[in-house]
Amino acid sequence: MGEIIRADQVCMNFRMNVNHTTSMKEWVIAKLKRQLKYQDFYALKGVSFSVQRGEIIGIIGTNGSGKSTLLKVISGIYKPTAGTVVTAGRVAPMLELGSGFDYELSGSENIFLNGAIMGYSEDFLRSRYDEIVDFAELGEFIHQPLKTYSSGMMMRLAFSVATLVDPEILIVDEILAVGDERFQKKSYGRMMNLMGGGTTVLMVSHSLEQIREMCSRVLWLDHGTLRMDGETNAVCDAYHQFLSQ
Repeated sequence: MGEIIRADQVCMNFRMNVNHTTSMKEWVIAKLKRQLKYQDFYALKGVSFSVQRGEIIGIIGTNGSGKSTLLKVISGIYKPTAGTVVTAGRVAPMLELGSGFDYELSGSENIFLNGAIMGYSEDFLRSRYDEIVDFAELGEFIHQPLKTYSSGMMMRLAFSVATLVDPEILIVDEILAVGDERFQKKSYGRMMNLMGGGTTVLMVSHSLEQIREMCSRVLWLDHGTLRMDGETNAVCDAYHQFLSQ
C-alpha cells in the first residue's frame, strides 16, 4: 500500500497575549511602552506517526488536546513550529466549512474556485459538476451568491465538493455531526464509499461509537502529546476508562 502521511516530532507553538487590555488604545500604549507580555502555548508537542495508504484513522482526545490543530498542520493550513509533515497525495480538508469559499460568488462559481484550490483542472470539475450539484441538493440556489446561503446549505456544498472529487487524503473534523438527520445519513454513506474505495481518512470525532464503527486505528492526543496509537477498540477502551476516572 505504501506510506501516504508521515509526521515527525511535530510541535505547534502559539504566542498568547496575556495582557488585560480592554481596548485597542490600551494595547497600543502597552506596546509602545514595551509592556506587552506573552505566554507560549504548545498545542502539539513532538507528535510522530505514519499513515499507510487507505487507512482510516480516528483521532480522539478531550477539548484542547490538539486534535484540530493536528488536522490543520497535516492539511497545510498551519506550518509546524518544529518537526515535519510529509503527505504523498492530494489532501481534501473538511475543517471549517466554507473557509475556502468566496461569499460574493455563486455556489456554481465556488465549485470551480474550491476545486482549483484543491488542485483539480477545470475539465475534471466540469465532468463532476452535475454530480456535485445533485448531491448538495441546492437546486436553483446553486446560481445564487453564497452570502444568501444558510449554514446548512453551505455545509452541503462544502461536503459535496470535498468528497465528490475523489480525494486521496480526506481530513474530517466532526463533519458528520452537522446538518439534518437525513443529510447526515447521506454523508455517512458517501464517507463509507470513500473508505471502501481506498481513500485515506483522518477523522476527529467526539463520538466513540462513530470512531469504533468507522476506523481501524486510533490516535489519542492528550495535552498536545500522542498518548496512545493503536487498534481502535484498545485505544477507545483505554480512553473511555480515562474519562470515567
